Amino acid sequence: MKDEKIAIIGTGMMGMSLAVLFTGNGYDTTVLATKEASVLRGRNSYNEMYSVLQERGLVSETQMARCAENLHFTLDYRDLAACTVFFESVVEDQKVKHDVYMHIQESCPVCKVIASTSSAMAPEDLCAGLDCANKIVVTHPFNPPHLVPFVEMVKSPCTSEEAAQVAYDVLEDCGRKVCVMKKSAPGFIANRLQHALLREALYMVEEGLADPRDIDKALMYSFMPRYTSVGLFEHQDAAGLDMVQNIENYLFPSLCDRKTAFDSVNDRVASHSRGQKDGMGIYKWDAESIADFKARASEPYWKYFNWNLPKD
Repeated sequence: MKDEKIAIIGTGMMGMSLAVLFTGNGYDTTVLATKEASVLRGRNSYNEMYSVLQERGLVSETQMARCAENLHFTLDYRDLAACTVFFESVVEDQKVKHDVYMHIQESCPVCKVIASTSSAMAPEDLCAGLDCANKIVVTHPFNPPHLVPFVEMVKSPCTSEEAAQVAYDVLEDCGRKVCVMKKSAPGFIANRLQHALLREALYMVEEGLADPRDIDKALMYSFMPRYTSVGLFEHQDAAGLDMVQNIENYLFPSLCDRKTAFDSVNDRVASHSRGQKDGMGIYKWDAESIADFKARASEPYWKYFNWNLPKD
């Protein structure tokens, strides 16, 4: 068993995926739930994720059983008193998160770091006014974190180097690729890049330059596969920065610089055509197409599976 003891606050998809990751890498892990029904839901979610790993031949039945021995549930913060590393995975509400941090501060004397999985909230807002501010850091994974290796770490001016290093070391030990922001900014690293691309794609649709399906095809069969093997800046160096300079001077003036959501998005949200959850968004969705999407969305990440599993 590893030295650090993990606590996860929240039994949603993100929290239970983290539980899969940490137990699979030999960490004693306790998940805090708000009610017994949440414990049941969380355990079922955990088992389902491990079943998929078993079906892929990545985890044996014996290994799955041994990993499950590392998992515990509780409804009481006092049962987390021996935990040293906390991952907060609750709703994106500052008051709710602050309540969690206060409970940890009161009941968990050996806590070394509180890592929030927030995808949007700045760490300086998360730690405002708290005595434990030096222990709070954002560690934002992409869903599901047991499968997607990327995690971006964002420190506040209050975050101690010791706390950040503990979170970094635990995540790296589990095979995660931790990317550290030098200072906080809305959207952090990955979502700033993702939504800059999405803004231009939506702009091209609204301007009548191309249909969504052809834009998706262009992405899937042009440069996106390249960037799973080489980096964006690496590629620019390979192309030649003089050529990059010429393209940017010609192209940048025509790119979208919109500051709010597009009408095509606003109209769909207003008409309850929000995507898979409603069966209609930019595309039409049913059970079969959703299952196909989920399988294709997971496929690129299987090659990164590199856990420190118990021996079979």
